[in-house]
Amino acid sequence: MLNIKHNTLYLSVTAAKPLVSRTLGGALPRTRLSQDSAGKPLRSAVPVPLLAVLFVTCQMASVVSCILGCCADRRPGHVPLHEMPAVQLDTQHMGSDVVVIKSGRRICGTGGCLSNAPLHQNKSYFEIKIHSMGLWGVGLATPIANLNQIPMGLDAHSLVLRNDGSVYHNNEEKNRLPANSLPQEGDVVGITYDHVDLNLYLNGKNMHCPASGIHGTVFPVVYVDDSAILDCHFSDFNHAPPHGFDKIMFEKQIF
Repeated sequence: MLNIKHNTLYLSVTAAKPLVSRTLGGALPRTRLSQDSAGKPLRSAVPVPLLAVLFVTCQMASVVSCILGCCADRRPGHVPLHEMPAVQLDTQHMGSDVVVIKSGRRICGTGGCLSNAPLHQNKSYFEIKIHSMGLWGVGLATPIANLNQIPMGLDAHSLVLRNDGSVYHNNEEKNRLPANSLPQEGDVVGITYDHVDLNLYLNGKNMHCPASGIHGTVFPVVYVDDSAILDCHFSDFNHAPPHGFDKIMFEKQIF
């Protein structure tokens, strides 16, 4: 029993009867318990400083909290969200005269820029919004594409929609938007890629303008010149991705 008097914790212990142990020769004699004048078993009060008990209790709580913290949320394959970087334009892979602002979402100046995430997933989607007209392009490129060469699409390392509505790869026109559907300032161009075809959407409408031919690991790419400014959206889209497509995600290996 616990009892607190004058800031001291008393632990009262009631003497218990010892067990009877039998041997081959019979039973050991019982030990007589000390009793008070009323015939009740005596209690021994052991004073324990209250602060010491509180200290030990806090230490035990800290140990338990540490164990729970180490064990909690450590399931195999669990990756905390804060460890995953945001998909954006990569200032380590851009032309020498390119300017990237707004946390890696807006490109201006002259030249091209890759995103910081390759398209590993089966079906990916991203958008650009034309903030200011000029010469511009959007599409896919390999890591060795020449980002200082404008327009892109002149070699095998890029596949892009140009501002005139043509889609170029390896200096060959692969497709073209309808003449009455050329993107204008304020329009949103959506791009899907399924590792075979690149397809284009204008303000959420499918342009049915597929193009293919690029191979290997590819990244989203945009380029600008002649005062063009583009805003890139790799999440928080203006239009919902087409069925089966999703935003670009980083590939994460779990060991």
